Amino acid sequence: MTANPDGCVLVAEGLGMRFRSPEGTITLFSDVNLNIRHGEAVAVLGASGSGKSTLLGLLAGLDQPSEGRVLLDGHDLSRLGEDDRAAVRAGRVGFVFQAFHLLPGMTALENVMLPGELAGSGGVRGRAADALERVGLTGRASHYPAQLSGGEQQRVALARAFVDDPRVLFADEPTGNLDRHTGEHIIDAMFALNRDNGTTLVLVTHDPALAGRCGRIIHVEETGLREEVAA
Repeated sequence: MTANPDGCVLVAEGLGMRFRSPEGTITLFSDVNLNIRHGEAVAVLGASGSGKSTLLGLLAGLDQPSEGRVLLDGHDLSRLGEDDRAAVRAGRVGFVFQAFHLLPGMTALENVMLPGELAGSGGVRGRAADALERVGLTGRASHYPAQLSGGEQQRVALARAFVDDPRVLFADEPTGNLDRHTGEHIIDAMFALNRDNGTTLVLVTHDPALAGRCGRIIHVEETGLREEVAA
């Protein structure tokens, strides 16, 4: 482990990402430096194709950068292989994506139980039931994804993300497949859980109004990152 500056839960140092293409090497961004403290809510805002989802994947250790490093809770992800990065994420990181990524052959409760079962932790069923209650889905615990609305499926995904009280929640356009009314309920639930649990929230969005609900806004632009403090 490496000490994080000022106790930050996420640190990016000199982060760069390049891709090979038929036209040559494309630099998505370079020399990105970013510190995120425990309990912060940070929005990553940018146009489609700007690299905001790629940046999220690097911060979460889902991908490796072309250069630089990411520290997650003091662990230098650049020094770790895929399995070791997954081990670092277990119990520390939750994910909510635009696609719900629920397993169709499992009930809502079983989907929420899955992270704990994979980690081999105890008391999984009780924690999963509590997580479903927090998102208002106690009565739907035995239902399969196909029996749930889009908003209910996303709430199951949110309960799954929070079931082990992660230090960081990464959300990538979590309301993209939902109507506005349902999406607002999901966002309200995310911020309530962020506030009540003190979990760091890193939220990718293209919506300035949603970004404004976070304490900090990171703009991904062609010239690099630009940061502002939300009003």
